Amino acid sequence: MGLVATVFKVYSDDTDAAAKAIKERLKPKSLQLMEIAFGIKVIKVMFVHEDSEGSNVFEDRLKGIEGVKEVEVEEESLL
Repeated sequence: MGLVATVFKVYSDDTDAAAKAIKERLKPKSLQLMEIAFGIKVIKVMFVHEDSEGSNVFEDRLKGIEGVKEVEVEEESLL
């Protein structure tokens, strides 16, 4: 089994608070706040995990963060 990098786009009403909670609880490999348009921000979060673990575990954990409205997988690749 190999390592997989999964990048998620996370949409939230309060991106700063959600980003802080994600950093503290889930310890992602990287996290960025990005403005997409008209002042709307998204959180890009990357996790590195074993191939056998699956990305849906992280998606469910992200959805459990207070204030998170939507989570989508942006990219997934083997390392």
